[in-house]
Amino acid sequence: MDLDGLAGRVFGPVRVNIIHGQVAEYIGATGDNHDRWPGVAPPSFASALLFAVAPLFLSDPLVSREVRTVLHGEQTYEWHRPLDIGRTVEVTGTVQRIRLRSGSAFITFGLTVGDGSPLVEGTSLFIATGEMGEPGEDAGEPAVDGRGPNETPLPLDLPASGAIAPLAKSASREDLVKYAAASHDWNPIHWDHQSAIAAGLNGVIVHGLLSAAWIMQSAARYGRGDAPLKRGRFRFRSPLRPADSAAVQGSVDEVDEQEARLALALASRGETNATAEVTVTR
Repeated sequence: MDLDGLAGRVFGPVRVNIIHGQVAEYIGATGDNHDRWPGVAPPSFASALLFAVAPLFLSDPLVSREVRTVLHGEQTYEWHRPLDIGRTVEVTGTVQRIRLRSGSAFITFGLTVGDGSPLVEGTSLFIATGEMGEPGEDAGEPAVDGRGPNETPLPLDLPASGAIAPLAKSASREDLVKYAAASHDWNPIHWDHQSAIAAGLNGVIVHGLLSAAWIMQSAARYGRGDAPLKRGRFRFRSPLRPADSAAVQGSVDEVDEQEARLALALASRGETNATAEVTVTR
């Protein structure tokens, strides 16, 4: 792939109004707790803001000419201030680094959300390939509304050490379309069966950032106020299929008077789908 002209490219800024309607749809699509976020967006709404600029990058002529499939490998966020409903922000994306390895491009895409000073900063690791691989083995699709337990996160007291309470999560195929609409992440491998098969999967898969949202919900149960999270790093390990029952589990790594670091993982069917380190405020 010839992506030399992409390094250093800036996309945006794009002005975004954080409005109640989209935030409410996002909370519903991710299975979050509406009562927890009456005047602010949850921390995971940063993923919807990412997709104010990510489509500009993905539809750039150089990317669309050279790239056939894109997967999300890692995501980081650092939250500086709450995402207040009614606030207008500017979202900017920057191609920070490109590494070519074994026919794939590992693209680090930086994110800044601000209103004169940063509210959220982050990075996405996109894994892009220039050739279509072998089609996946078709495993069929569950019912449109098929879903396992989807637990609403409620505030909890942080233990001094050891395991935290698990959080059961699952998404139906219908939920994935709702999430795509609320987040603007319309990658077809998450809602179109044939596109997923062509990409080498055995059917549509849950969005990586929806998995990350579930992990953030688990961590935010132990944070306080409108800005319960400070930092998070998420690694997407293996695909999660719709209707499969999953759970976020984890433990307390470090605690001091101001913050706590949690080690978390989303797992299903005995397989780890995503891992994370998340720092919560106390």
